[in-house]
Parts: sequence; structure tokens; C-alpha cells
Amino acid sequence: MRSDGQGVQALAGIKVLDLSRVLAGPWCTQILGDFGADILKVEPPGSGDDTRTWGPPNLPGEDGQDGVGESAYYLSCNRNKRSAVINLATQEGADLIRRLAAHADVVVENFKAGGLKKYGLAYEDLKRVNPRLVYCSITGFGQSGPNSDRPGYDFIAQAMGGMMSVTGEKDGPPTKPGVAMADLSTGMYAAVSILVALRHAERTGEGQHIDCSLFDTQITMLANQGLSYLVSGASPGRMGNTHPAVVPYQVFDASDGPVVVAVGNNTQFVALCSALGMDGFAQDARFLTNRLRVINREALVDALGDVIRKRTVAELVSTLSGRNVPCGPVNTVAQAFSEPMIAARGTVHHFVREDGVRIPSVSYPGALSRTPSRFSRMPPRLGEHTIEVLEDWLGIGRDEVEALMRSGAVTDRGTA
Repeated sequence: MRSDGQGVQALAGIKVLDLSRVLAGPWCTQILGDFGADILKVEPPGSGDDTRTWGPPNLPGEDGQDGVGESAYYLSCNRNKRSAVINLATQEGADLIRRLAAHADVVVENFKAGGLKKYGLAYEDLKRVNPRLVYCSITGFGQSGPNSDRPGYDFIAQAMGGMMSVTGEKDGPPTKPGVAMADLSTGMYAAVSILVALRHAERTGEGQHIDCSLFDTQITMLANQGLSYLVSGASPGRMGNTHPAVVPYQVFDASDGPVVVAVGNNTQFVALCSALGMDGFAQDARFLTNRLRVINREALVDALGDVIRKRTVAELVSTLSGRNVPCGPVNTVAQAFSEPMIAARGTVHHFVREDGVRIPSVSYPGALSRTPSRFSRMPPRLGEHTIEVLEDWLGIGRDEVEALMRSGAVTDRGTA
């Protein structure tokens, strides 16, 4: 299991004030939390993080009522955190955030550009109380530029950033991937940027502002497709499940379902032809190199398709894998989680709530030999740790907590 490591975790002692919600920011802070950072998730009064109600599916409520607990969406990106309800719109709430920031190593926020300035919680404000602070802002379009004042969701970034134009069937409509790749990628880049900035702060005592945007990340994540345009001047289009620069590298129809064959070099191509009884194609002048296979794509794919459709998926996977040809079935999500590798690699972790409800979580994918990820806290209920974290981070006594509650600045779980 990935969470079995002993000893001090790599990010133990790092305090993260998480003012983000939805996906990109929470995905970032969950990564930091998996390695021991103390994540304080600050949520607004009322329903808290928007994604708490983005269902179904939802967990059962604590009263046993079906589908009224936290949503699967929220659960996917909020483990290893504590939740406090703090109302930034009150003077007392904003003052409390400044006090917490003075003790934090990192702030992560995804308000609109300049959105925290009116509360006195922008980077320049918090830098004055904590010069070592690493302050990461995640927005749709960044802190500068002509679109900086616009709100942005993953869908908008994928559309404007070119991803949808290269996703989908050739003659079909622009299509987004089935998960929020702009959000998830931005969360990962934000986590990497924070670790870089923490290293700098460790050496120099100097914090900094990190400006991450969904649009910038989506442009970066075009990767080879983006460079293809910059090199050629031609905008790539949709190619369905084929690859623009590698052949054969696509979905084929076997006799009982789809199968992916991905041949990345000449050795693999020769092995593919041998496994399928098509040795003559390996010596065919049209297919000797990948460049020639791309040029003669249609003839090769048609011939392969005729042979592949006569065999089952299981037969093809067994035969091709035995020859070191990359291949695999096109699984449903249920089938993917049934793959033997899931149990062998400890990919799924289960928390158990006090009432016995099992809460699944998908593990951090990197298995570090000395400082592995751990799953210490289930995704928190709204305001579950308000009093606890104020006492822990600030040493606030019960009298002051009660005064803050009376002012409307904070809410604990009992009154959330």
C-alpha cells in the first residue's frame, strides 16, 4: 500500500491556508496534504465548497439517509485536510485570515483576479505580515492580460486553449475529455510551483507570488500538438483515436470489442506483424519506418483491421503482450477498477466513518520509497475542525472562539 510508510513525512510542518474551492486548488492542496502538509481548508458559511453539492452520487448522510452526504466530486480532491468555516466578508473573519496567514507557509486561493484585495487579503497585504509566505493564485486567465478579469472554468479553458479542437472524431464536433484536464493539470503545476517556491523560501527567507491560470496550463498541455502548430504553421485537427505522428497507434475493433494497439518503434512493428501472421508487411517498402507508415496510414490500418477483427480482445492482448507490443482493452471505469493492478498497487484506499460508512479514495500515483503518501484524514465535513484549528494554529481560547462565533466570523460544525 502506498500509505504504509513510517517516519516523518516530507512536508510535515508545512502549514497551508487553503482558500480555494471546486477542483484546481483543492487538487493542488490534496497533493501537498498527502505528503504531510497541514491543510486548513477555509470554507464560506452556508454550503461551503461548491462541490459538496455537485452530485449525485453522494455519500449517505450521517442519519443514514441515502445520497445527502458529501458528493463524490468533493471526496475526490479533499482528503488530508481540516475544514474551518470563516466568513471573509466580516471584518473579524478577514482579520482572522491575516492572523492565520502569519503562521502559514503557503496560501492557495482561486478567487477572481484581485478578488481578495477588497478584504485586505491580497498577496501584498499578507506579505506584510509574513514575508516568507508562498502565495499561489489560481484563476481562469491569470493576474494580467486582457482576460484577467473574466471568470473561468475548466470547460472554458479547454475550449479557448485548443484542447477541444484536437479531441473527438475527425468529422464530429469539438469534444472535451471526460475529466477536467485543465483543472487537474493546473492543480498539479500549482503544487510543483509551490514546492519550488518553498525551496527558495527555505534558502533565502523570501516568499513569492505564484500566478497559475487554467488557460496558460491548457496551452502548455497541448504539448506536441502546440509545437506542431508553431513549427508548421498548420493548426492540427481532430483525429479521433488515431495519433497524428505515430502509426499504428489507435483503437481497432476486435471480434468482441475495441482494443488499443500502440506501436512506437520499428522493433514493435516487426513484432506486431509477426504476432498477427503479417510478416510480409514488416518488409514492405511502404511501412519500413514510422514516417512511411504515417504517409501510408490508410493502407496499413485497413490491412491490420482485417486481421484484428477476426480475433478476440483477450486473445490479442495475450498474444501481443507476449511479444512486447503495447496493447490493451478499452475498459469501462468499472472494468478499470477491476484490473488486478488496482489491488496489487494499493490504488484505492478506504476511510471508515464513525457510523461504518466506507469512503473510497484514489491514492496518489507516485510510490516514493522513503517518504510515501499517507491518508490520515478523510475529506472533512463542513466546519468540522473550526475550533480545533483556531486553537492549534493560533492558540485561541474558548472565550475568543465564542466571541468570533457570536460575530458571525466563524462557524463550527455544530452550527454550520
